[in-house]
Amino acid sequence: MNRSLTFLFLILIVVTGCNNRNSEAYNPVINEKTEEKKEIATKIHSGKKLMETQCYICHSPSAAEKEGRIGPPMIAIKAHYIDDETTKEVFTDAMWNFLKNPSKDRAKLRGAVRRFGVMPYQPFKKEEIVQIAEYIYDYQIDEPSWFKEHWENGHKKKRKPYKNNGKIAAGVSDMTVKDVGLSYALGTKKVLGKNLMGTIQAKGTLEALTFCNEKAYPLTDSMATQFNATIKRVSDKPRNPNNKANIEELEKIEYFKELIANDKKTEPVVEKKNGYNQFYYPITTNTMCLQCHGEPNEQITSEVLATINSLYPNDLAKGYKINQVRGIWSITFKDAKNE
Repeated sequence: MNRSLTFLFLILIVVTGCNNRNSEAYNPVINEKTEEKKEIATKIHSGKKLMETQCYICHSPSAAEKEGRIGPPMIAIKAHYIDDETTKEVFTDAMWNFLKNPSKDRAKLRGAVRRFGVMPYQPFKKEEIVQIAEYIYDYQIDEPSWFKEHWENGHKKKRKPYKNNGKIAAGVSDMTVKDVGLSYALGTKKVLGKNLMGTIQAKGTLEALTFCNEKAYPLTDSMATQFNATIKRVSDKPRNPNNKANIEELEKIEYFKELIANDKKTEPVVEKKNGYNQFYYPITTNTMCLQCHGEPNEQITSEVLATINSLYPNDLAKGYKINQVRGIWSITFKDAKNE
């Protein structure tokens, strides 16, 4: 299997983002130890929200250094790309120029490339990359407890100290119903994605099919229990017949298909039903997905295709291209105040 398909530099699927980047307010805070003035944001930066909901699936700051990791933490990107001479514009351009045409020659994280391979092309939107780059540049971002030692002692050649200064991010504010539903969807996606891509990395695509067949439902159910919600992934072209969308869900699938086909912004849809919130959000395809959901004998190898046909004799979930609606999240939950 091509190892490059197991390293996603940034895994970004179009999601809702804040549009108030230029109107954020900051208050000075005194550091008691150094008397250094810090700035702490009073609003959550849109890039922080995008990075945490998108990138942390593969680039989590909480994953262990040696095991269970499928990409470098985001602090590694900041450390490699930003020094005292780097302007925000230069950093933003460097991120975008790499992401729009990833290659080994353009990569600065050489160790990550050797370990994970070069990321495959993804249809990222420049405005979202700009928001994430601005957040990484201007703010202190989360970093794993092991990263400082790794940076200082993990290489033969001594490195300059990396920079992770800047504004202190605001804490979590009151979440809207859409935010809550999205956190349930992306939290579940994070667990499924980490396990799935970890299986691909360690054992290959065939073993990942077995994982999906045996473990996807139990993992989804465990997250539903954790969130006290009903969580479904449904499709108009299901692989597993249990994932077949109902009439209301089919309408939402068509709605999201039209938005994405016309390159329009997608936001969660929430409807009130019998005292519950019914949440919908699209599941779109990327290069990784096409190994099992692309064109037979092109992205899907003959060996993988034979396994799919054996496990799912009535499979409909093939023939997709990048950035198409594969299905939707359909999540039902109560408002916290009503529980």
